[in-house]
Amino acid sequence: ERLKKRSLWVHTWLLRRPEYGQYEKLLAELHREDPHGYKNYLRVTPELFHELVTRLGPYIDKQDTFMRKALTPGHRICITLRYLATGDSYHSLMYNFRVAHNTISKIVRETCEAMVQELTDELLPCPKTPEAWKEVAENFSKRWQFHNCLGALDGKHVAIKCPPHSGSYYFNYKHFHSIVLLALADANYKFLYTDIGANVSASDGGIFKDSNIYTALEDKTAGIPEPEPLPNDDQPIPYAIVGDDAFGLRTWLMKPYPHRGMLKEERIFNYRLSRARRVVENAFGILVHR
Repeated sequence: ERLKKRSLWVHTWLLRRPEYGQYEKLLAELHREDPHGYKNYLRVTPELFHELVTRLGPYIDKQDTFMRKALTPGHRICITLRYLATGDSYHSLMYNFRVAHNTISKIVRETCEAMVQELTDELLPCPKTPEAWKEVAENFSKRWQFHNCLGALDGKHVAIKCPPHSGSYYFNYKHFHSIVLLALADANYKFLYTDIGANVSASDGGIFKDSNIYTALEDKTAGIPEPEPLPNDDQPIPYAIVGDDAFGLRTWLMKPYPHRGMLKEERIFNYRLSRARRVVENAFGILVHR
């Protein structure tokens, strides 16, 4: 049976992109007339946008063909940043940028992969030396009065659409489909380490045990400092990550007292640990809000 001949290769209104597309027209106007609006539109300054174009261009630049002219790296990055800034659908972005929605789906994925490859080491700098870990601990001491703390650890369910033929594989106990974002955050709500995409059937503790950072901590290759006394004390105390009851107690991982009827000193400790640990939950909140 012969395939049905394609009746339309591309909608003609998409071909008028150079005259009416938001990248070609609106972004240029904002750059000239309204720098604040430009940043609000893409969530980056013009200078940072051009830096992204320079650094990501080699990863996402496409060649023109005899059938069509390829979108420039700047255009691809603009579409991706707008998608990340608004959470808008591909179909809605199609009418704004005059780029087909199936093309946008590929652009977003490819550009995000390029961002990860080019920027991860710079923007997610997990400490690897005692000096770098001590800098993290010093910030926890100053901001949250919890000493010898190397970071706050927790997991976050990130909602997703149910993948085809996945059944209940991604269906969590909160009754929606998700993947797990496991993250270690510093005292300033910045992520130091992330593990993304685990199956929701696993607990936070189980996901952590399968992560690279757990292996490094267990093998003593993570570069954490040697135990040092707390302020106004002379007894060496190990440096440790703080987490909730989902994680197993280790010399390098501290969790709250779980029992009832705690002593006053134990309640104070749990309160202080909670002050330090909640930064990762706040970081998740900031991420979701953005």
